Amino acid sequence: MKGGESGMQARRVSIVVAVCLGVVCWGGCTDSQPVTAAERGRRVYLANCITCHNPDPTQPGSAGPEVAGASRELLEARVVHATYPPGYTPKRPTHAMVALPHLAARIDDLAAYLAAPTARH
Repeated sequence: MKGGESGMQARRVSIVVAVCLGVVCWGGCTDSQPVTAAERGRRVYLANCITCHNPDPTQPGSAGPEVAGASRELLEARVVHATYPPGYTPKRPTHAMVALPHLAARIDDLAAYLAAPTARH
């Protein structure tokens, strides 16, 4: 019985060591560089906008126009308030977009993504 107990203990230690090594290796594999505003904006866009806009912001979507290159002023007006900036002529005559005020703090990130050359998908 004593030999069985020491075998079980050795197995438990092996499992704990394997798990610890896995955690260390996995943790070392993550990108340690800070996330850029454009990357945060890409995440916001993919999580909130592609229902209506194309995943490639240079292309028209099912219900929304292409948005690559949109100004910060336009993004704030459309996303936060569901309006247009003064003097802006909409690309489409529809007014289907609803306000997403919870994204107000992410407008700069969204603008950075849509202005970035990598927004070309």
